[in-house]
Amino acid sequence: MKLLYAGRTHVGMKRTHNEDNLAALPEESLYIVADGMGGHTHGEVASQMAVETITNFFRMTTHDEDATWPYKEEKNLRYDENRLVTAIKFSNQRIFEAASREKRFGGMGTTIVTAFFTDGGAYLGHVGDSRGYRLRDGLIEQITDDHSLLNDYIKANKLTQEEIDNFPHKNVIVRALGMKDTVQVDVNRLDPKPNDYYLLCSDGLSGMITDDVIRDITLAGNGDLEQICENLIRAANDNGGTDNITVALVHCVPDDLER
Repeated sequence: MKLLYAGRTHVGMKRTHNEDNLAALPEESLYIVADGMGGHTHGEVASQMAVETITNFFRMTTHDEDATWPYKEEKNLRYDENRLVTAIKFSNQRIFEAASREKRFGGMGTTIVTAFFTDGGAYLGHVGDSRGYRLRDGLIEQITDDHSLLNDYIKANKLTQEEIDNFPHKNVIVRALGMKDTVQVDVNRLDPKPNDYYLLCSDGLSGMITDDVIRDITLAGNGDLEQICENLIRAANDNGGTDNITVALVHCVPDDLER
């Protein structure tokens, strides 16, 4: 399969600056969305540090087989999985140390969601409430599990839809890069198939439009990834655009499909 990619980020309708960041490393089949937090542009610093640390780690470990990893490999994880987890943990360490070292960066952090495609499959690694979705056979599935206070309440108390809609702390996340000196990274192993779409986004998208709307806009785009990203951001803004909006979209297509 070939991987086609597009990504877009937008400040939204209410914010004065954009604390989101995204990156694509096509030679590594690696795609990243980060949603910074901390205010006064510090969230932007954290999300940019995360993106840069992860991409630099991947470049280093590709071109230097003798490169020393900052953490030992976890025995229960495959090599590619370990590589992704280590890169994310390393970015957490850098953000935490910067926030601890400089008072002006105190409290900064970022969510992260990544998609890493390999010959043997793919991995979605994430921390926080930025999401990874898969669209297959006309259906959309949220692959990641939000590390948020709301999601914790939903799992523990089985809230009604009305209680979910009126939950007063929807923006509180319980896990993010930079909050502590160590972080737990969730990884989902996937088996990509031709015609799959994999969508990464900040909560500026998923918090503004429903999963069904995300599905409908994506499928209606007929494979025009740039236009799909623009349409998704437009829909989020039309629905309020209360946060920064970032989306990265990967389409798995057969090798013989020409565009």
